[in-house]
Amino acid sequence: MSDMGSPGLFHQPPRKDQAIVAFDFDGTLTVRDSFTRFLRWRAGAGGWFLGLTRMAPDLAAYAGDRDRGRLKAASVREFLKGTPRAQLEADAEAFAGQVWPGFLRYDALACWKDWGQRGAYRVIVTASPETTVAPFAHRLGAEALLGTPLVFDGHDRVTGAFAGPNCRGEEKVRRLRATFGEDMKLAAAYGDTTGDTEMLAIADEAGFRRFKG
Repeated sequence: MSDMGSPGLFHQPPRKDQAIVAFDFDGTLTVRDSFTRFLRWRAGAGGWFLGLTRMAPDLAAYAGDRDRGRLKAASVREFLKGTPRAQLEADAEAFAGQVWPGFLRYDALACWKDWGQRGAYRVIVTASPETTVAPFAHRLGAEALLGTPLVFDGHDRVTGAFAGPNCRGEEKVRRLRATFGEDMKLAAAYGDTTGDTEMLAIADEAGFRRFKG
């Protein structure tokens, strides 16, 4: 097993007979994008506005190339670069605790719990940074978390870069297979955007903006 999210967070691989079920996070399990809301919450109204002003060239470029990964990297550089890992983890925990009530979709949560009661191995596969999603994954009781990993320097501070490609589209499938093996099978997968299409395509049961109990 490899790439199982934040160190020490997930350590048990699925049993050979255990169904693996993959859930996208933002917009699937949640009512809105968690990373954008986290950055805005952390920066405060004034810091958020100032940061967006400085990101004007990046926002203009996104309007043309629609490169979500590039825009996300720019937002990390603007709002998180230089942040100590411990501080970022503490902020992510505080954010999750504050927004948790009402932040999860009731239908998604019901589906999540149903798979848990059936003994499935539930993995969150998200384009958001693993560090900021980890507190939500803990609360949900996720067996694994795969996201876009941040790079930390020798002083354990955010460099503003990612350790790998933006975890969406084909990258979601690549990460799943790198973690669980090339012959892995998904009993079910759930998503809400075209960034989940490839992951849904390899699942026996695919839920696009809908959930089955």
